[in-house]
Amino acid sequence: MAFRKKFERIFALKPDLLFIQECEHPDRLNETIDPSLYNEIHWYGDNPHKGLAVLNFTEFKLHFLKTHNPEFRYILPYQLEINKSAIQLFHIWAMPHENDRAKSYVGQIWQAIQYYSYSEEATILIGDFNSHVQWDKERKHGNHSDLVNYLADKSIVSAYHLQRNMQAGDEKEDTYFMYKKRDKGYHMDYCFLSTSLLQANFNCRIGKYENWIELSDHLPIILDL
Repeated sequence: MAFRKKFERIFALKPDLLFIQECEHPDRLNETIDPSLYNEIHWYGDNPHKGLAVLNFTEFKLHFLKTHNPEFRYILPYQLEINKSAIQLFHIWAMPHENDRAKSYVGQIWQAIQYYSYSEEATILIGDFNSHVQWDKERKHGNHSDLVNYLADKSIVSAYHLQRNMQAGDEKEDTYFMYKKRDKGYHMDYCFLSTSLLQANFNCRIGKYENWIELSDHLPIILDL
């Protein structure tokens, strides 16, 4: 939250695309961020203090797709047009569901990937999944392992895990720290993408705890393609 007070640290990384969860409305952001610093912003939410934002710093156009199903409120489909090709992007913030446990957290991601049609050649799913194999037993169907395996069958993999030749559940680094406590860490933020988008020199890294924890209980995932 309060990204307008933190943006300089992130902008220093010179991102092409920036996916932010729990981001305030652009009207509030632009109180401190010069809009000329980015080419476009897409924001979605029902709380002006906590929505989903994508900032595009490239010359390529990003489109929010009308196929968005509000049943999966914070799983947002976009298309990035790059010359004559396109990448489909899903910005994810998995939330609890008030009335249907099956649609809470990873359950809503599981249902969303069944619902949407997407290209196996050029797809990215990125954000706060609020999910990990350690909670698999809480769901008989559509748990984190099911999600990972389903995407793998479509040649869509976690960049972090592929780079380290690592299975889901074997992570050595955490991305979220409850109450910002170092001993209460979990790995539950991810970037899954089509293997066709990954060249040999890709790099996926997680920001260091000591560099970022003062700003957020989540660490940034930084993907270089």
